[in-house]
Amino acid sequence: MGVVILSRVQQQGKVRFGRAPAVTIGCEIVAFGPPGLESEPGRLPSAREPVDAEILAGRLNHLCAMREIRVMMLDGPQAWKSVGNGLAYARGCERQLNISTKTGLPGMAKPGPYRHFAEFCMDLYDALCRRGWRRLETHASPARSEPAEAAGQRVLVESYPHAAWRSLGLKPLVAKRRARVSDLAEAYAALRTVAPIVTNRPPNHDQLQAIVAGLPGLALEAHDPAGVRIVGNPPRREAGHWREGYIVLPLPPSAPVPLRWLN
Repeated sequence: MGVVILSRVQQQGKVRFGRAPAVTIGCEIVAFGPPGLESEPGRLPSAREPVDAEILAGRLNHLCAMREIRVMMLDGPQAWKSVGNGLAYARGCERQLNISTKTGLPGMAKPGPYRHFAEFCMDLYDALCRRGWRRLETHASPARSEPAEAAGQRVLVESYPHAAWRSLGLKPLVAKRRARVSDLAEAYAALRTVAPIVTNRPPNHDQLQAIVAGLPGLALEAHDPAGVRIVGNPPRREAGHWREGYIVLPLPPSAPVPLRWLN
């Protein structure tokens, strides 16, 4: 699991005449083991131990409340396919991005084992919504949308790391099981040529994916239409289930705007 808090950080020091102050994207990597394990000192978390969506939602919500974060990027499907979207096995956003995993009608996913992860993700979205969050509902330009902070709204946004790298014009990070330290270093260096990111420690695979997939949150909260690509159809309730939903990708950043968000 990779949890990273990003914020615009204005550099201190002299400003040259005619130039804007230098701004970096601060990436604070947060220690965030499986729920329940943090109370057992000395115990190392196991990747095979189950994670409860309700507990995870509570911890994420608490972290966001403490840090005044209003845009949360999540890597995982938020809903099932709509019956009338014209596709046999996928949501519109999955088809547009040619995603290999598909969320079909309720209870159906491809490949089969992916269904358990998809259901966990949807449970997490629902648990966060019960705590006052909402799924991103509009495809309108962020510049024309009502400011989330002004309305007191907290927004959940679906991300997809593989497509996020490509959207920035970069080679996607290799799969976690095949990634070497050199692969992480190469991808990290490439990302820094596009975005002025600074991390509080070297990111691992999950954390590096969280950083690149979460970059659109900066533009969404700043209402910068040049910073995001929004793919898919609006989320909606259909026959008792959430269907469709947007995936939001980063575009190479332009002018920096102060904000905070979590992925």
